[in-house]
Amino acid sequence: MLKAIHAQEDKAAALEKAARIAEKLRTMKLSKAADKLMDGIAETLTYMDFPEEHWKKIRTNNTIEQLNREIRRRTRVIGTFPDGESALMLVCARLRHVVSTQWGAKKYMDMKHLYGCDAEALLD
Repeated sequence: MLKAIHAQEDKAAALEKAARIAEKLRTMKLSKAADKLMDGIAETLTYMDFPEEHWKKIRTNNTIEQLNREIRRRTRVIGTFPDGESALMLVCARLRHVVSTQWGAKKYMDMKHLYGCDAEALLD
């Protein structure tokens, strides 16, 4: 049901879908779930205030997850570290490598889509 809310074309349609789902939850005698949904839906739809080209990158954390998987893979190879300092050195070395390579220089979002936006509306 939650995926259906976030699959809507715009924020108004998503809020309308959320209201319908909350009503459906209430008919299923899940009123606490419906209240929780309606209390937090505005926060989860904040990304829809930005241009549509940025939605996926704002609502997901794929880049961070990819970096975490890479660090996890490297630390598993070592197994046990003699101390916390050596583990920190490995993580920092990997982060320095990412920053210095093409992966660290890649643009995550194209900011040209924000030029036509009303900055005050985004901050509200």
